[in-house]
Amino acid sequence: MSGSHQFSRLALLAVDSERAQEAAGILASQYDFVPQDEADVMVVLGGDGFMLQTLHQMLDDKCVKPAYGINMGTVGFLMNKARKRVDLLSAINRATAREIAPLRMEATGQDGTTQTHFAINEVSLLRETRQTAKIEVSVSDKVRIQELVCDGVLVATPAGSTAYNLSANGPILPLDSQLIALTPISAFRPRRWRGAILPERSDVTFRVREPDKRPVAVVADQTEFRDVAEVSISISREQELTLLFDRGHSLDERIVAEQFVT
Repeated sequence: MSGSHQFSRLALLAVDSERAQEAAGILASQYDFVPQDEADVMVVLGGDGFMLQTLHQMLDDKCVKPAYGINMGTVGFLMNKARKRVDLLSAINRATAREIAPLRMEATGQDGTTQTHFAINEVSLLRETRQTAKIEVSVSDKVRIQELVCDGVLVATPAGSTAYNLSANGPILPLDSQLIALTPISAFRPRRWRGAILPERSDVTFRVREPDKRPVAVVADQTEFRDVAEVSISISREQELTLLFDRGHSLDERIVAEQFVT
């Protein structure tokens, strides 16, 4: 959805780098920033990793606000370009808003303990030792692959489809596709299985076979849980997040453009 918005109160977060801190100092001299809980919008100075960290912190704090990122890192896929001499508040109020829904991951360990985390990009299962993992794959309570022998497997959102998922030869998904990607990582058997594109309403469950001999870890974005027995993943529309992009630099356009990189 594109603005005009009516935001007026901005909070500022900056990664601990020289470039970002210098930019934060300049902005702080130009605008009266407010505490995060009073803000309409979070202005985030950093790279994609810092943006993911900020979004996760908002989810944890149950204080979700629209986020406008300014790239102070390298790739900056979730960020806007850093520009000189720009009216920050006007740019934010003209920005295009894109809603992204994270994945909800519930993992059960071999010891019976459970953990729940959210992932904005992907949830990945990865072998912990030199032994390949053996994983049963179910979609919406139906077993689709009884034994996937692999280095790992992941589920990615459209927003995360150009990250680890793409590196694992998974598909790029448009933001409004209402799809998720199920992508194997170095599959040995079934050798020709290249993954699946699923409706976002699908629930995906992985069960680890021979977990003592072939231990598996799960990673939800940047949070790791080792020695898992079962992992369930689904889209969480209740935890929807909003990113703000300058016109002409939206995440939709970046996802399309990524498919024509040669």
